[in-house]
Amino acid sequence: MEYEQATLQASKTKIDHQEFYQGIIATGPILLGIIPFGITCGIMGLTAGLTQVETVFMSLLVFAGASQFVAITMIAGGITSWIVLAMTTLLVNLRHLLMGASLAQYMIKQTLPKQLLLSFLLTDEAYAVTTSRIYQKGYSAAYHLGVSLSLYFSWVLSTLAGVLAGSYISDPMSWGLDFAMPATFLVLLFPRLKCRISIIVCIVSALLAVAGSIWLPGKWYMITACVGATLIGGLLEGVQKYEK
Repeated sequence: MEYEQATLQASKTKIDHQEFYQGIIATGPILLGIIPFGITCGIMGLTAGLTQVETVFMSLLVFAGASQFVAITMIAGGITSWIVLAMTTLLVNLRHLLMGASLAQYMIKQTLPKQLLLSFLLTDEAYAVTTSRIYQKGYSAAYHLGVSLSLYFSWVLSTLAGVLAGSYISDPMSWGLDFAMPATFLVLLFPRLKCRISIIVCIVSALLAVAGSIWLPGKWYMITACVGATLIGGLLEGVQKYEK
């Protein structure tokens, strides 16, 4: 019994290197959007009054593109209260609760250190690539880790590049770099629209996001779109199963 438990524990901690490298390779196309976005983050951090070290450490410790841009914008506007900054970025990242709940059934089987690491590295892009892999071949912790680490180091290094280039590019938005991230998400989204339910959910979430950005304060439109899409998707799938 002890031998079997030790074997099971070893299988949890062992990394499948082939799966790990496949995860890294899978992020290749996404990096075309991540790198310009990270460079922009580095430049905007400096223009907001952060030091080079502070800007890079934000990417190292926070690792959340949308939240970092929100925080940088607030700092540039004169808001320096850590409580306000923390609560605002927490609101923006509430969607991670939904992504985490979706992956919990797979991650709960991993060791606690791996769970903590993968939770910290969870991003929209990592979630999209990992769930696509789940639908195709099943879940692989090594693949998930490869995807997450590739995105993490690419984000940190591109932020560093933006910091170093900050003195040469005064207005990063004039280069159109702000479109890189939406374009990346569209590339991740379109291949998943393969059935009537997914198309309906996509349309509903888009309408909720647009309406929310007009009528709701702050970043509540993100949460509204996520929750609305989840409810509609769940209801439609329930109806489909009932009809069968």
